[in-house]
Amino acid sequence: METIRVTVCALDPITRAGLVNCLRPRADVVVDEYSDGEGVDVFVAAFDELGPAAIAELRAVTAESGKPVVLLMDGVEEADLLPAVDCRVVAILPRAAVTDDRLPREIRAAASGEAGLRASLLGRLLAHTERLQREVLAPADADENKLSPREIDVLRLMAEGMDTSDIARELRYSDRTVKNIIYTLTSRLRLRNRSHAVAYAMRAGLI
Repeated sequence: METIRVTVCALDPITRAGLVNCLRPRADVVVDEYSDGEGVDVFVAAFDELGPAAIAELRAVTAESGKPVVLLMDGVEEADLLPAVDCRVVAILPRAAVTDDRLPREIRAAASGEAGLRASLLGRLLAHTERLQREVLAPADADENKLSPREIDVLRLMAEGMDTSDIARELRYSDRTVKNIIYTLTSRLRLRNRSHAVAYAMRAGLI
């Protein structure tokens, strides 16, 4: 199994140390305690709330690398979701859900591009996007923002929680083809990640 390089971000040093100790025994995860982001595959962040200090911390560590973030936080508010996506958060776990197996699994999913916000959070992201971020989803160019039938098929299956392999089997594509479809549409529409792409398609009434 390929080794994943991880940096832990937390404003509380005790929380940070606990996460480092949780991940350090894993053979498939290398914890880089003092990295500035260079060479890191995934950031794991733990905060009590996604306030200005937490957002500043996330932006600082992801600005250069653009690598994904797995966020550990309880009581996620609707208003937290857009800043989280903007800070490259691809998965949010309540702290009670963090186990020795679950956290590494989410880290691997984030590193491979398979992670995505759960359906309940996607719905809240969609509602918040509709009210406060209409300009993000408004088409700058109608032709450029049209989705092909196979892009819609892939987005629909992503919304159902399928990963790349599941989608490939369902549509009888190769994994590589599915990844290329996702990369092309997220790049063309300037979307952050898979969760943002699904929210876009839902808002547009395509799925």
